Amino acid sequence: MFAAHPHPQTAKVRTQNVAPDVPDMPGKADTLGVALLRDGLVGGDAMVQALAHQARRRERVTDILLSRAALPTKQIYAALAAHWETSVIDPARLPPDIRLLDQLGASTCLRKSMFPWRNVGGATVIATAEPEDFSKHRDHLIRLFGPVAMAITPLQAVQDTVLALRGGHLAQAAENRVPDAESCRTLGGATLLRPLALAAALVVLVSLFWPLGLLWLLTGWTFLTLLLSTLLKVAAGLAAGRRPVPEPPPPIIARLPIVSVIVALYRESDIAPRLLRRLGRLEYPRELLDIVLVVEADDRTTRAALARANLPPWMRIVVVPEGKIKTKPRALNFAMDHCRGSIIGVYDAEDAPDPDQITRVVQRFYQRGPEVACLQGVLDFYNPTTNWLSRCFTLEYATWFRIILPGLQRLGLPIPLGGTTLFFRRAALEELGGWDAYNVTEDADLGMRLYRHGYRTELIQTVTGEEANCRTLPWIKQRSRWLKGYMMTWATHMRDPALLWRQLGPWQFAGFQVLLLATLSQFLLVPVLWSFWLPWLGLPHPIADALPPAVTLALIGVLLLTEVVNLTLHLTALHLSGHRFSRWWVLIMHLYFPLGALASYKAAWELVRNPFYWDKTAHGHFDPLDS
Repeated sequence: MFAAHPHPQTAKVRTQNVAPDVPDMPGKADTLGVALLRDGLVGGDAMVQALAHQARRRERVTDILLSRAALPTKQIYAALAAHWETSVIDPARLPPDIRLLDQLGASTCLRKSMFPWRNVGGATVIATAEPEDFSKHRDHLIRLFGPVAMAITPLQAVQDTVLALRGGHLAQAAENRVPDAESCRTLGGATLLRPLALAAALVVLVSLFWPLGLLWLLTGWTFLTLLLSTLLKVAAGLAAGRRPVPEPPPPIIARLPIVSVIVALYRESDIAPRLLRRLGRLEYPRELLDIVLVVEADDRTTRAALARANLPPWMRIVVVPEGKIKTKPRALNFAMDHCRGSIIGVYDAEDAPDPDQITRVVQRFYQRGPEVACLQGVLDFYNPTTNWLSRCFTLEYATWFRIILPGLQRLGLPIPLGGTTLFFRRAALEELGGWDAYNVTEDADLGMRLYRHGYRTELIQTVTGEEANCRTLPWIKQRSRWLKGYMMTWATHMRDPALLWRQLGPWQFAGFQVLLLATLSQFLLVPVLWSFWLPWLGLPHPIADALPPAVTLALIGVLLLTEVVNLTLHLTALHLSGHRFSRWWVLIMHLYFPLGALASYKAAWELVRNPFYWDKTAHGHFDPLDS
């Protein structure tokens, strides 16, 4: 016997040392519902529905009852203890032996919903929230601890206990999961400043001794990157327009997987009602849906809002301890260990996904091999007509997610992921070390690392609505973070160009350069293009005036080609998106993209001064649910 909270009917612990002494756990799991009904702990209607779900989907009765709040959590775990002839552990009253917990590992405890409690009577007591799965882990536990005995503890107790004892270690690990060679955390300080200082010095020297030569170089690079970017858009548009290969009918999946979705929250005072309304529309079975709401320890606003909310059992709160940095990818890494699912998704706080989105993701993963490690959904805006900026943002997103990214996929090029409506095979995500906690566009970086390690991303035609950031200054701040992240991503992966070439291959390597380096060049060098308006205004231009007529015509041709391609893609994307505002708005994109130039200069300055600073984007200003 050991000190715990036993069920009134039993306080016995079954010691499991060798296989013949272990009860038939699947058989006992099948009779749990009958026992709960017999003891009058669950009503007949609720149990009939739960057993029907169990028979149809082969799920655990416990998860079904917990997800539907058919029985208070305390009573369900007490009934589990009675059924499995063991006891309920209360780690808040009787903490575990931290040496045993370290032997199994804090992250393993969270993933397996268990922790070693104490040595009692020659056996190590393992407190688990999922007794049905205990037999799967038994052999590993015996190798670590010798004889083991199973006890019961609630899932929340597992999480609270591990975080209380080893939360700091987990937070530190979340910052360093990605290997040094693939993380941008080693680019800060002198590592980054030295090459930048050398480049700046070279530019100054050239401008002093050969200023005209510098202008020629900048002009040539500007038009070269413009041409390459335009040609890539043409290729992506043509590839996206090809008739797709018909997908087979949706498969019948005998046993649906648990899907965990991480929602990173920061300074969201009224987020709980929005989350409940939007995520509550998801049609995936609640007992298989694991929503992890991750918040920072010092974010009292969001924590208070969530504490006031009556969150359903399929939503959990995970608090990230303080650390060296405070970024979304760090929070995602920390939350990943808490996830129960074999598929891990990411949503933003304001997201409104299609109701059947999770189901379609599961079906697509089921149809694909393990090399497809990531599925990217389509992002769109639910406030496209708020003002001119929201219309332009909507056109940009429609072009990116409905044409460019599908085209890149068909061309076999690496895809810079969006920050939300992402779904990963957990095994692949853990193999890569999760997200780079120091990269402020962790999504784009992860998309590149997936390809470097032989995985692929596919676009899936399911839409998530977001709130368009349609105030000028916040838009510039958000875009500067994205561009700074692109700079960090390019610099990180180009530390060893030969290795990157071998891992990606020539075609993908070229695509990587155009996607990142050419894009960044276009934002930073916009003034070079603008300068070619000077001759039209009757003003001299040091380059344009000296160009041969044939070269001038070639440059004009590049500019015209770019305009035609952009207009065609924007109009096509607007049609595909189904938005009803006037097509004449595509002409105002000329006033929209120059904002990106301002954002790029802010990004370059921050890259030097504060590379890992995360400029938070505020949401909830133009939410139709609040109107």
